[in-house]
Amino acid sequence: MTNSDFRLSAGVLARHGWLPVAMAALVLLSGCGKGAPQSEPARPVIAMPVALVDGASRERFPGEVRARFEMPLSFRVAGQLVARQARLGDTVKKGQVLAQLDPADAARSQASAQAALEAAEHRLIFATQQRDRDEAQAKQNLISQLQLDQTHDAYAAALAARDQARQQLALAQNQSNYTTLVADRDGSITSEQADVGQVLAAGQAVFGFAWSGDRDVFIDVPENRLAGITVGQPATVSLLALPGKTLAGHVRDISPAADPQSRTYRIRLALDQPGPQVQLGMTAEVSLAASSTTRPAIRIPATALFHQGEHPAVWVVRAADARLELRPVAVLSYGERDVLVGSGLHAGERVVMQGVHTVSAGEKVEPIAPPHPEDAPL
Repeated sequence: MTNSDFRLSAGVLARHGWLPVAMAALVLLSGCGKGAPQSEPARPVIAMPVALVDGASRERFPGEVRARFEMPLSFRVAGQLVARQARLGDTVKKGQVLAQLDPADAARSQASAQAALEAAEHRLIFATQQRDRDEAQAKQNLISQLQLDQTHDAYAAALAARDQARQQLALAQNQSNYTTLVADRDGSITSEQADVGQVLAAGQAVFGFAWSGDRDVFIDVPENRLAGITVGQPATVSLLALPGKTLAGHVRDISPAADPQSRTYRIRLALDQPGPQVQLGMTAEVSLAASSTTRPAIRIPATALFHQGEHPAVWVVRAADARLELRPVAVLSYGERDVLVGSGLHAGERVVMQGVHTVSAGEKVEPIAPPHPEDAPL
């Protein structure tokens, strides 16, 4: 039966005195003509709750993890490198043999010094005996005082020659020991600078060596950003190899002069608790507080900022109905990847972090977390 037939039947019923039945039929007809109301679908958006920070304007610099103490390892004597027991990246212990020079020349020098000492000792024995005889004869006035003085002089010269020969032997023994390069402390080999067969001068580097223990982060700061950095200033360090983990540190040393080529200043930061996971050469990002404000602030990613005309604003997800509201905000400072908001937002409010130009006011949304942790608010 069509709607028109249904209305016609209701009219017939009304003419024959069945008005209540006709009214019920018309109400039923009107209810069947309207569909059930449909709810508005919620649009998923990347939104995160914001939190108060200390209001500090932060500077970020790339850096590298280095050992606090690094030095080249070299032989104290010249010679030909005949063996190398350590390789790049090896961890070595104190007393471990790292390389060896040809010991032939050093051995000959030690043997020569040993022979010179034996000859000096024989001369000293003879000079001692001659001194004793001349002193006994001098008491009996059998020799002159001049001869006795000459005997004492010969004895003193023989004694000094014996002592000199002993020192030469000790020096030759040291020179022989210096043909073996030994680690004087625990550490790591950071570079190889000499190959087997190469003739080395005394002091020529064979290895780069980093001490075990404390770790620093080295950063290079341009001249125009150096004024806000002081020794002891706290810093936070993020490592590319350890995502989601930050380390505390502080500025330990600032170079007094700029690098002649890059015109940047080398700054060393000490890590308070580096831990065994922090390895040499890791890439780091250092965050330094350049200045602080007296009021609380909220840090949001730069992608969350929207402009209402000429004024900055952000999209806030209302907690009551999950709809978007465009909220004007006051920006304290602009960073490379974030914005410091002084007013307009409250801690705990959800703010749209990405896609701010694709949403509209009053739109119902469903907040979701960013797909990558690094996209979360700082």
